Amino acid sequence: MLFDDLNWMDVESYLKHDDRVILITGATEQHAYLSLLTDIRIPTRLAMAVSHQTHVLVAPPLNFGVSEYFMDYPGTITLSEETFNAVVSDIVYSLSRHGFRRFLILNGHGGNPFPVGLQELSAFKPELKIVWHSWWKSQAAQKFAAEINQTPDHANWLENFPFTRVAESPQTIKPPVDFERMDAGKNRREVMGDGSFGGAYQISDELMQTFFDRLVHEITEIVEGL
Repeated sequence: MLFDDLNWMDVESYLKHDDRVILITGATEQHAYLSLLTDIRIPTRLAMAVSHQTHVLVAPPLNFGVSEYFMDYPGTITLSEETFNAVVSDIVYSLSRHGFRRFLILNGHGGNPFPVGLQELSAFKPELKIVWHSWWKSQAAQKFAAEINQTPDHANWLENFPFTRVAESPQTIKPPVDFERMDAGKNRREVMGDGSFGGAYQISDELMQTFFDRLVHEITEIVEGL
């Protein structure tokens, strides 16, 4: 269930029998040939699939994250760590005031740190349970990558789902980006090129569906265990 489809009375009714909610954090940033909102599209699709199975409410996503690293690429929008921390903490606090007590924060962006404010909020409200889950770091994701013998990385096959594509991806394997060149003073775009960090740009849609299903299963278990 999405906030988009509900009014305030629906939320009040939901809270009479459940106090769980999924909050999506991500980013608006370059992903080579994929959507600038890849870090939102993936966790949103995952959350929707999990909600379909569990009937847990999904809050509106936070479309912006800490993306200063990619500001050389047009279209990237960044928040400071301080702003990200404050916004996420305020969102969770707002939801807690209405009666939500169990939170899965489904994070879609590697640059987003776990907000310090949530630790402070948990100390202030010990009845809250807050789980932070970065889907690509999960056991299911790492196991799948090992099975297909592919390295998961930014803007490569790991994030190349049919619903994240906005242009044709190369049918090639990109050499890993040499980040030491940036340490030596080279321009980020000169080093990263199209923005992918390297590896296979894509794998088959069939494999990506298997991957997606495993991620959904893993997240569903987390939600059911809140």
